[in-house]
Amino acid sequence: MNPVISYTQYPIILAPMLGVVTPEMVAAVAEAGGLGSLPLGGLSVEASRKLIRKTRQLTSKTFAVNFFANTAPDVEKNKEATGQMLLFIQNILKKKNWAENTGFCYQFYPYQDLIDLIIEEDIRFVSFTFGVPDDECIQKLKSNGIILTGTATSVSEAVMLEKSGVDTVVAQGIEAGGHRGTFLPGALPQTGLFALVPQIADAVKIPVIASGGICDQRTMQAAFNLGAGAVQIGSYFINAEESLATDVYRNLLKRATDTATQLTRSYTGRWARGIRNNFMELIENSQLPIPDYPIQNLLTTKMRELAKQHGDAGFMNFWAGQNARYAPAKPTEAIINELIVIYKTIHAAE
Repeated sequence: MNPVISYTQYPIILAPMLGVVTPEMVAAVAEAGGLGSLPLGGLSVEASRKLIRKTRQLTSKTFAVNFFANTAPDVEKNKEATGQMLLFIQNILKKKNWAENTGFCYQFYPYQDLIDLIIEEDIRFVSFTFGVPDDECIQKLKSNGIILTGTATSVSEAVMLEKSGVDTVVAQGIEAGGHRGTFLPGALPQTGLFALVPQIADAVKIPVIASGGICDQRTMQAAFNLGAGAVQIGSYFINAEESLATDVYRNLLKRATDTATQLTRSYTGRWARGIRNNFMELIENSQLPIPDYPIQNLLTTKMRELAKQHGDAGFMNFWAGQNARYAPAKPTEAIINELIVIYKTIHAAE
């Protein structure tokens, strides 16, 4: 039995896009019968509690929360790279006449801190990315009847997630926007969704959720035909009225082409797909070592804030998938309802 269907009407999931998804979007998807995912990755317990409770005020339906399952980086090991990157960014800000003195304040909120909150708030669905939570956390969540979903970018990762005890696995294709869920050492998996879904479906017994480039009947139908039991959709919701996306972000989506995005570590220290811009190019040309996540993410925070204030698209991150150009400028309710109609059409034809 697909656990997504157990708690929702339709196997359509709003991807947990940090910096884009709002409680209003999560609630709208839940109210329509889908599964909204509230992003809590890297946030404090206090900030997470506020977001959960705000979402609860908007809907009584089931929704998911998502956290990052990565461990803290070795700050000392990253010390030299951090210093070099800080100077590099300070020089950019000086040339832009935005600010000259930006320091570095390290902070890290471990996912373990969120476990008790999730249980206290009676969350039924939990998804995670960037790794596999420790055994204690997984057992604690499962003993409270919580359905767990991990993120895999390769068959090996999916198999490891199944062994850890998760109930479902997201197969994240290379087309997907935002951060890669990759967590095993070695080369970055770059398998497309149409190759990844059937291979993971053949390798594990738990339901597979397809994620990456899904935006219409053709792509949704293909995902289900290849073995997915549900679809997780992100970029198609970026332009929703309730989204946190800026006008600059929305305009870039309208002009995006199939080759407008690229994988980069420049903004956060983890591989992510976003619309190509000046800062990505500067980092590539500098050949500087990039500090690990979330150190690089913290280093670029002030620059991104200032770029946003000045409307400069060259120094902000715009996460987007390879089909992001199709994102409609509509209320979330209208978007999810259209996707539900598509799902019903597919289901009726079976």
